[in-house]
Amino acid sequence: MENREDLTSILPFLSLCLRSSSLFWPPPVVEALKALSQGPLYSNVNSGQVLSLAISDIRNSLSLPEFSISSSASDGFALFFDDLIPRAEAAKWFEQVVPKLADLLLRLPSLLESHYEKADGGIVKGVNTGLRLLESQQSGIVFLTQELVGALLACSFFCLFPTSERGAKHLPTINFDHLFAYLYDHYDEKLENKLKCIVHYFERIASSMPGGYVSFERKVLALEHGTFCFPYPKENFWSQSNISLCPFKISNSGFIEDQPNEAIEVDFANKYLGGGALSRGCVQEEIRFMINPELIAGMLFLPCMADNEAIEIVGTERFSNYAGYASSFRFGGDHVDRKEIDVLGRRKRRIIAIDALSSPGKRQYRIECLLREINKALCGFLDHFKCHQYQKLFQDAGFLGRQHDLNDEESGGHSEVYHLFLGNPSTSSQTIEETLASQLLENHEAHNCQPSDYQQEIGVVTGNWGCGAFGGDSQVKAMLQWLAASQAFRPFILYYTFDLEALQMLGQVAQWISSQGWTAGELWNMLVEYSVQRLRGETGAGFFSWLLPSLKSHDTILLDNSPNV
Repeated sequence: MENREDLTSILPFLSLCLRSSSLFWPPPVVEALKALSQGPLYSNVNSGQVLSLAISDIRNSLSLPEFSISSSASDGFALFFDDLIPRAEAAKWFEQVVPKLADLLLRLPSLLESHYEKADGGIVKGVNTGLRLLESQQSGIVFLTQELVGALLACSFFCLFPTSERGAKHLPTINFDHLFAYLYDHYDEKLENKLKCIVHYFERIASSMPGGYVSFERKVLALEHGTFCFPYPKENFWSQSNISLCPFKISNSGFIEDQPNEAIEVDFANKYLGGGALSRGCVQEEIRFMINPELIAGMLFLPCMADNEAIEIVGTERFSNYAGYASSFRFGGDHVDRKEIDVLGRRKRRIIAIDALSSPGKRQYRIECLLREINKALCGFLDHFKCHQYQKLFQDAGFLGRQHDLNDEESGGHSEVYHLFLGNPSTSSQTIEETLASQLLENHEAHNCQPSDYQQEIGVVTGNWGCGAFGGDSQVKAMLQWLAASQAFRPFILYYTFDLEALQMLGQVAQWISSQGWTAGELWNMLVEYSVQRLRGETGAGFFSWLLPSLKSHDTILLDNSPNV
């Protein structure tokens, strides 16, 4: 089998066996899945209680330890399928959906083998796109068909992924047992409705399997001298940036996932991708993973993010509508995703997972925390097509310095910035970003498309990232995201305020800043000055009223009462 190294990295996290370069299920598992695939008249699996027993038998055949599944999961399966959903829906599930999922699992070995055959240059020339563990500090991309994603999520539903090594690799929970167990142990309507979203996804793919691709990419800003195209900017880079601020658009109502254009949609992520999606969590990230369940597949092979990393997922399909938030979350029925398909077979839905500092209190005003947040956003917002523009930016800005001495303080840090942002100038190897961009350009030329047209409208759509439960300063966070979007040459940032009171004056402030013609460096320096005063206790005002005193009466943010962490 091709891509043996990729398979070796992911095999401990799958339940499949490998012999003579072939993947397969153990014979007892094949027999059990074949029985399930023939329907309840043959398998007798016609209730949640019996389904949980069938799952337990399959897990035993795989020698998965009993302690690796939540003890209440079987009760949760019975509660959901036997008591919480209508009898007609349950009957349809066992007669039509479970057999299709069993058949999909039977085909998982062949789907994976086909995947690996195409992964090494078959999708993007010169780029390995095979399923593998995308470990921290290693940029990489994985392309999966939506059918393979469906098979992997069927494994999650049947709780067939081994869990023993996931903690050591800092991987999030991937089996669905916790979700069913919490439903039984701590019944909550939001948990029932999360499961309704997932069940609806399986009903949809059982009825008609989508034929596109989904890509999962770990993006890294290099912390050390190396070959990355996008290294980690330091304070003097931001303070001296002469980039113009991009247009700032504001919506006080609506949701990020409903915006109609092709744009980066920010996932207010946990450092463990998906956060509490497969447990009790039900805020922005978890809701997104319920209505776009294909996102869950990334939790299989993407360990937690470091401060200099982001995860970009392109191509997931939205299957569900919803209403409410947190405890009021409710499944809202079927959703037909109208997003177009790109030349690589992915739906034009770009989701960027970036995790903010959690409960930072006044610590968030320290320079290292400001840098951490702005660079985290920058990592997510960087654009494949603009790698060479970023390089030219730093050359034009005079950040070349003396290449032979990274520690020469007389260079004002320029040599360090050059190496950290441009990588090794002598290297001829391309980054994933450059190669993927090149491939996209070739494909667009073949389709008589203008790459400038393809990219010019891809802005950033975001909101109160790192605020709310995470405790961030919404006014400062809005400015940091604006700076990152501008520095990444994004054509606009669209900000959903969700009617947050502290952001009532965001439009006026953004308009005033734009009217002054400030550069990114000038806005950054103003944020730093404000933050220094917050740390020293010289001001208790929010950034907006500090910047424009006439707004003070409208500024209701009370971060002085936030806990120090």
